[in-house]
Amino acid sequence: MSLDAEVEALKKVPLFRGVDDTKLRLLAFISERVSFRPGERLCEQGERGDAAYIILDGAADIVIQTSHGNETVATVKQNDVVGEIAILIDVPRTATVVATSDVLALAIAKENFLKLLKNFPDMAIEVMRVLAHRLERTTREVGRLRAGPAGAEQ
Repeated sequence: MSLDAEVEALKKVPLFRGVDDTKLRLLAFISERVSFRPGERLCEQGERGDAAYIILDGAADIVIQTSHGNETVATVKQNDVVGEIAILIDVPRTATVVATSDVLALAIAKENFLKLLKNFPDMAIEVMRVLAHRLERTTREVGRLRAGPAGAEQ
């Protein structure tokens, strides 16, 4: 995939909506193109986060370890970003990401991602918006799960 094709792919990522082409070209240039085969892990729950991944092609499951074993909680696909939480707030990875098909992704190193956010405040604002939406959805889902099945007796 050429640099121009990577820039076009980044334009479709909600996290980078509204970011101009020059900044996206820089992001593509400083990122590493990586590929994973089905069953391979992009990252592992509990490990130190050193990169975020932008899925350019393919799909992967988000799996968390629970007291009942591993549970798939979401699937990511083209134009999704994974792994950004661990590099933004220095916490261990909150989930394992396992490729379910051949996956082509851009890996953005932690220090490069943080430099971009520092140097381009409009990009940082867009990242905050996306993460706020994720938090709102997660909070709503947790509330729904705590309420139990509809119509269940308490």
